[in-house]
Amino acid sequence: MICETIRKGSECAFMTKKGCSYNGGVCYEIVEQCSGCSRSAQFSSGWYCTSFPEPIRKWNSGHCNMATHVSLATETASGKKINPLKASKRGKK
Repeated sequence: MICETIRKGSECAFMTKKGCSYNGGVCYEIVEQCSGCSRSAQFSSGWYCTSFPEPIRKWNSGHCNMATHVSLATETASGKKINPLKASKRGKK
């Protein structure tokens, strides 16, 4: 449904006919780690995440899984030798 409380005019999964069903009935503003993300949007009352009502909870575990401005580097086993024959077979898949 369309949000009628904080993020007016945007689609919200927590909005019901009775109002916002999220904890406390409000969305929370983005945190510092969210700056630069394409999922943050400015509304009349401030900057909010378009994916989550409480962005700080996503950053508690280290990083937000929906953040578009953070790239996760895949760590390779440094110090271990990689068999070139197996590596070439993996590349073909």
